[in-house]
Amino acid sequence: MNVADSDRLSRALGTLGLEETKEASQAGLIILNTCVVRQSAEDRALGRLNSLRPFKRDNPQLIIGLMGCLVGIKGNAAMEKRFPWVDIFAAPSDPEPFLRFLGNRIDMDASETWRKQVDDVLDAEFGVTTQARHTVSENLPIVLGCSHACAYCVIPGRRGRERSREPQKILEEARVMVEHGAKELVLLGQIVDRYGLDLENGIHLTQLLAELSEIEELERIRFLTSHPNWMTAELIDGVASLPKVMPHIEVPVQAGDDEILLAMRRGYTNQNYRDLVARIRSRIPGVSIGTDIIVGFPGESEAAFEHTYQLLKDLRLDVAHLARYSPRPNTYSAKFLPDDVPEEEKMRRFRVLEDLQKQVVGEINQQYLGEVQPVLFEGKSKDRWRGRTPTNRLVFVESDVVLLGQTRDVRINWTGPWSLLGDLA
Repeated sequence: MNVADSDRLSRALGTLGLEETKEASQAGLIILNTCVVRQSAEDRALGRLNSLRPFKRDNPQLIIGLMGCLVGIKGNAAMEKRFPWVDIFAAPSDPEPFLRFLGNRIDMDASETWRKQVDDVLDAEFGVTTQARHTVSENLPIVLGCSHACAYCVIPGRRGRERSREPQKILEEARVMVEHGAKELVLLGQIVDRYGLDLENGIHLTQLLAELSEIEELERIRFLTSHPNWMTAELIDGVASLPKVMPHIEVPVQAGDDEILLAMRRGYTNQNYRDLVARIRSRIPGVSIGTDIIVGFPGESEAAFEHTYQLLKDLRLDVAHLARYSPRPNTYSAKFLPDDVPEEEKMRRFRVLEDLQKQVVGEINQQYLGEVQPVLFEGKSKDRWRGRTPTNRLVFVESDVVLLGQTRDVRINWTGPWSLLGDLA
């Protein structure tokens, strides 16, 4: 979601005539987009923000902006006092403060024209205009904010309540993205499978996937991140029946112990999740499934951790995003649950699951050895082309042929836990 927000603002600034530079020392405008979902992310954001202060000291005309969850939807007067070298503060998914601020810096003769241009860009919502070139795989937010309020999660307080975007606007933006280079769209939401539940038109994610599939030049569709409670049979059937929707589903479990899941306010049990994975695999043969897991949540005993370990071992999921619990301001767990698992124990549990998942994914990927897979190439990493299979596995190919934006059959000749190597078939 932060990548999508950054891309939106970058496209908007480009449409208004600004040019990107890779060197901060050459910039007249520096914008830092921030995440605070974990303490480590917030620490990195604050470190980077402090590192920008010398640029402002050396060039007082430099404009520095701060956006994202560090600012939040309500803003933060204390933060403005703490970082006086920052000129603009903006909430997540809101480029307007930057565009209005820049408009005030333009001379009066051009200001009216600028305001008209700004209005046009903001009307495009996510900066999707006919003037922008799009990457092979584009992020397209469809649900903003979240109203679920898991015990540990800072997102509802920083990004606001759940708001589904109107399907017509999504479809319009999707068509423009595809017309200007996108081959794959990744639909985004904090709980993406809740899309449309707050709209009166009755269109839910399955119907949106079907309508997007009608875009002729669009090759692939993905969506993330789902919640187990709203991964319905209808949605699973939609993934199975729509050829353009890729057989890869991100559906976080977060923990494998029922008491911890209850304390997290997740709304399901260990067995509920196991049953869901079984239904998905039964309906979508060859599907890959990704999950998120938090270790060291308040009250997580060794026995509770073992339940999580056993769940991951039994289900043999294709991806597991692991995190160590850190209390976040104004969340239920930070207010009412003691952070009682020592940091060294959190790290030990993290490493145990990391080692297990490395082994599991390595074994799963070995099954691809010698197979031919359709790979959509997104770009180059050093001297190798980089792309992904339908199940979202990362594949590298050495070739003198320009493969950007192409879907080509690749014969896999090497496998590892995190990527595959192959040659054009």
